[in-house]
Amino acid sequence: MQRLKTRAQFQAVLAGATVARTAHFALHRCALDTTSSAQPLFGSDDVWIGAMVPKRWARRAVTRNAIKRQVYAVSAAQGAVLPHAAHVVRLRAAFDRKEFVSATSDKLKAAVRAELQQLLARAARPPSAPAP
Repeated sequence: MQRLKTRAQFQAVLAGATVARTAHFALHRCALDTTSSAQPLFGSDDVWIGAMVPKRWARRAVTRNAIKRQVYAVSAAQGAVLPHAAHVVRLRAAFDRKEFVSATSDKLKAAVRAELQQLLARAARPPSAPAP
């Protein structure tokens, strides 16, 4: 599993489709195109993962870093179920600070981990056929 590092990589993935959503997260996916240009964005045909945790939804840097660590840990554990493509997990809503008072509480980490596992399980399912 590779990590996204450059702005161009993140922009390419965010321009792709949103493949799964939960209450707090969205998962974006972009197919790997390693042959199109002289220097491709993604050097290998592997699972690529990136995390976006905006200040708007997680004000404290400690919380943002804890959420990013959970994203990378859960995706590494479930990397085999993800297709070979580039993925970005994006925080799209804040966790309630009244419920999760501490910036890095075990309760917050458990909630984030459970929701990320749900998100990746939804993304791994094949798309359902449209109703006739």
